[in-house]
Amino acid sequence: MIDTKQELLDRRYLDMAKIWAENSYCKRRKVGALLVKDKMIISDGYNGTPSGFENNCEDENDKTKAYVLHAEANAITKVAKSNNSSDGSTLYVTSSPCLECAKLIIQAGINRVVFTEKYRLEDGLRLLERAGIEVIHSD
Repeated sequence: MIDTKQELLDRRYLDMAKIWAENSYCKRRKVGALLVKDKMIISDGYNGTPSGFENNCEDENDKTKAYVLHAEANAITKVAKSNNSSDGSTLYVTSSPCLECAKLIIQAGINRVVFTEKYRLEDGLRLLERAGIEVIHSD
């Protein structure tokens, strides 16, 4: 089967998101995200604590701290601080979005989400599909 140009681009951006995930200080799970518009990366993110906080995502019981930001939230808030617009962009992320990130994705005007691993809860994916956002699970 011959891949389309878009499928090749999707794979490359997902590979880049996987590399970006390695920047995360989280031990339990590292997630990376890229926001792409018109074949340009306009933002990036990985899961971690807010700016200025310690770089420990887990507490003494190895549970993720409640204030850890997801990779998607970091990418969306980062683009909000720039001169770029996420309206009409594609989000590449190494894990499917949770419900909270799905709400941010909808509000940010992102119209396509491409991800690799499925998150244990799928309510975020269902919300994205309900909003008419194209959702692609890629291996």
